[in-house]
Amino acid sequence: MHLPEAFTEKMEKLLSEKEYQSFINSFDEKPHKGLRVNPLKISLEEWKSLSPFSLKPVPFCETGFYVDEREEPGKHPYHLAGLYYIQEPSAMAPVEVLDPQPGEIILDLSAAPGGKSTQIAGKMNGEGLLVANEIHPKRAKVLVENIERLGIRNAVVTNEKPERLAKKFVGYFDRILVDAPCSGEGMFRKDPEASDFWTPDHVEKCSILQRDILYHAYQMLKPDGILVYSTCTFSPEENEQNIEYLLTQYPFLKLESIEKSPGMEHGRPEWSKNQAEQLQQTARIWPQSGKGEGHFIARLRKTEDTASSSLTLEKANVQKQEIRLFEQFSRDFLNTSLTGLMYQVKQQLFLLPEGCPDFKGLKIARGGLHLGTFKKNRFEPAHALGMAIRKDQATYAISLSSSEDDWKKYIRGETIQTGTDHGWTLVTLDGYPLGWGKDVKGVLKNFYPKGLRILGLQ
Repeated sequence: MHLPEAFTEKMEKLLSEKEYQSFINSFDEKPHKGLRVNPLKISLEEWKSLSPFSLKPVPFCETGFYVDEREEPGKHPYHLAGLYYIQEPSAMAPVEVLDPQPGEIILDLSAAPGGKSTQIAGKMNGEGLLVANEIHPKRAKVLVENIERLGIRNAVVTNEKPERLAKKFVGYFDRILVDAPCSGEGMFRKDPEASDFWTPDHVEKCSILQRDILYHAYQMLKPDGILVYSTCTFSPEENEQNIEYLLTQYPFLKLESIEKSPGMEHGRPEWSKNQAEQLQQTARIWPQSGKGEGHFIARLRKTEDTASSSLTLEKANVQKQEIRLFEQFSRDFLNTSLTGLMYQVKQQLFLLPEGCPDFKGLKIARGGLHLGTFKKNRFEPAHALGMAIRKDQATYAISLSSSEDDWKKYIRGETIQTGTDHGWTLVTLDGYPLGWGKDVKGVLKNFYPKGLRILGLQ
């Protein structure tokens, strides 16, 4: 493939002759494809027995697998059911380094399209609060769709600039992931057009932007909190040199060593301005040796004892008449109790995690789990609710098989003959939810969202 001349000249100077030749040759190979299993929907053991694909584990991610692109996992209905997320393999590593824990308050600062946010949520197991932020509105919409598809309950999706979040959430988060906007050199093999936008000037502009984002991330980190910084680029200006700058500016940040799994290498201190040996504690994944497109990762801990923001907590605001409509729906059609804070925005009902802060003044793309819509004297469940429960948590469910064509009718938005009259019914695929239908007089009216339907599906 064609690579920018300035890029190849730069890498030739940075790498040894042997490394450089191997690096350049890797761009003539096919990119590695991967998927990551969603533990909120299915266990690894279940997936290994159910998977229609050949499985080769990603060494630095327990839930990650390499997949042959000819198997087209994006077209399989298990993808629509949220059993997995299609993700470039090396991009799975930063969240493993972040090591999220259930019950924590975590920020993914540059979250779209959602690969790392959904991975964080899987590790949180529905406990705690995940704030997934994306500055661009269209990308935030895609982020919301992926969070809903994977059945995530405890996420608030914000659509804000980092500086606006930093004003509100001083010293608030236990862990922060900054998967920074970068020059995208690790995307060249996956998306050859990305190389057309590369210039040395673009690399410099990205490094400046990244430092600004890191400044705001530092402000939002709790004392003893963990900050993970990652990029999908090879440039030292955006990687080792940015971490060196960060450590110089913020003496209360301590760089922590990353355990190097197979396919990972240490960072390159010789590429920093002061050749600081501690930069070996960072990690790099290279396309010629790591079976991925390339990533840089650094893990830092905040040792400064700073005061945190005094935030008011969100309060339930649903009117009694309307909450009765939801309670009636729950009695009739759910076999589970939903814990959290009921919150209403106009006619929409959401479920926020307990202890959720007040987000007033910020742009919210999705506040917690969307439960549904209040309509005249009735409650209509949201697609997100259907994707966030199990088959046994719905009073009525209809089972479709991945080996037959009925699931295609549902995804196209067509009705299904049932012979029953149950009302709201969860539509499942091999037992895993796809969405809602309303069973009336023997016919299941289709409530799969129009924006997700695949009309030409054969």
